[in-house]
Amino acid sequence: MSSEIVPSAAFTEAWCPGFDGTKFYTRTWAADSPKAVAIFLHGFADHVARYDGVHTTWASRNITVFAYDQRGFGRTALDEVNKSPASAYGKTNTAYELQDIEFWINYTSAKYPALPLFLIGYSAGGAAILTFVSRTEAPPKSETIAKISGVICASPLITLVHPPSAVARTIGGFLCKVAPNIIIPAPVPAERFSRSPEVVKAIESDNWRRPEGTLRGVDDMLNRGIANLKSDWKTWPKDLPILIVHGGADEVNALKGSQSFIDLLSNTTDKKLVVIPNGLHDLYHEIDSIPQRVTDEYISWIEAHL
Repeated sequence: MSSEIVPSAAFTEAWCPGFDGTKFYTRTWAADSPKAVAIFLHGFADHVARYDGVHTTWASRNITVFAYDQRGFGRTALDEVNKSPASAYGKTNTAYELQDIEFWINYTSAKYPALPLFLIGYSAGGAAILTFVSRTEAPPKSETIAKISGVICASPLITLVHPPSAVARTIGGFLCKVAPNIIIPAPVPAERFSRSPEVVKAIESDNWRRPEGTLRGVDDMLNRGIANLKSDWKTWPKDLPILIVHGGADEVNALKGSQSFIDLLSNTTDKKLVVIPNGLHDLYHEIDSIPQRVTDEYISWIEAHL
């Protein structure tokens, strides 16, 4: 069944403490008669408020969505009234993010114990999920992984179309060991996200986004993508289904990274890669029928794995 993206939002928001007491900004789009619950992880420099319309559509199709502004981003990092005193923009690392994901899985599964639970990650959030489910030792614990019914990755950051030079990576990797929270520029032209002029303008004027990150946060993010192809595919849980959707014209994260990961993934036969012709990086906010097609693809895949 096909449906249009609903432009208005119907959600609840809350500030919730994470595993270490850090306060996270969260939103829940609750379905009236839910048949599944999905946890959504946004991308680098991103935040959950950008997804009100699409997640309202998910709720209207009986899937509840829970999302949080990740550590170091969005309101979790920038809301001067509600954020934790130690929170700052870009201040994050993989070790913390894995524990965050595990915490929110347990939080969500406790809140909706009767519902199948799916993980959905966009861009850097997608690569973080690939890293998370491939760990051979905690975090996460094996019983946490067992709570996941399936994984969806949207345009995951496995390899970049325009990667930094080897010299820059080497210098950055050294410096992040001595000054991990130094802010560095990490700009991505808004035109690479969508062909919609309105979306491009909204990204450029978004007060919750900044074209920067910390040395540690950026270095860990790029290293995750490398590890996804080098080793993570080898330890993918054999019974965990995965769907990757990637834009054929993505100028941020390379389609070949997603293709390579799926090709390497030998532990499961329940794997699927969908390429959206002419789609740029942010498929949810692309032009024409792309957002609708992507939403239908995700929801129909979840319905097939209930």
